[in-house]
Amino acid sequence: MAKFSKEFGKKEKVLNYATQTYQLSRPNKVGQVMALIRECQPKTFDEWEKWYFKNALTNNKDKTKITKGLLDELGERLYDKITSIVIPEWTEAFNQLTLEDCKEYIYNLTINRTYDGYIREKSVIEDNLAKVFKEVNFEESDPELDHAGDIDYLGFVGDYAFGIQIKPVTAQANFGNYSPSERMKNSFESFNKKYKGNVFIIFSVKGEIEHKEQIINDIQSEIDRLKSL
Repeated sequence: MAKFSKEFGKKEKVLNYATQTYQLSRPNKVGQVMALIRECQPKTFDEWEKWYFKNALTNNKDKTKITKGLLDELGERLYDKITSIVIPEWTEAFNQLTLEDCKEYIYNLTINRTYDGYIREKSVIEDNLAKVFKEVNFEESDPELDHAGDIDYLGFVGDYAFGIQIKPVTAQANFGNYSPSERMKNSFESFNKKYKGNVFIIFSVKGEIEHKEQIINDIQSEIDRLKSL
């Protein structure tokens, strides 16, 4: 199968890091690209490229037509962020890094953060959602399932289920601006096809749900929808 993506070698990691950190590939910047290409159903790369620039709009309140110039502008912003912020910050971090830092990081990542995440998930479900939605049967995602890495809990409503992914607030570069990766979106779509329910990303601080009222309302609407199927 032919591959059209360009390889950036060792530069890929820093380009990807800065793009994600400064949210330069989010739908409000480049449009809903996977939704666009599925709508297009292109037979060739050229067909997709032409269709994208003809139809793509930024996914925000003031929708803007996306042009090559707009993508170039995003590239210029990426370069500025890397050269003025990322490189100086990383250079400082590299100069301060010690062997003990590396040992402690691996231990902390494996033991401490895993435990923190486990407690956070339990609190969000058992101390919050399960008490509100008593008719829903919440189950931990089976680690053998394809979607297990992206969905922490399933909320069963009869024969159907919605998904829950729980993240610490620190997962957001700026609160409220988190955007799932294309891989996660594909995983969520796969889940929807199997269980008929949507997936909710919930941000938690010390077991408490951010924007709890909105989340509760959204999940209730989803429960009502699944009951009507």
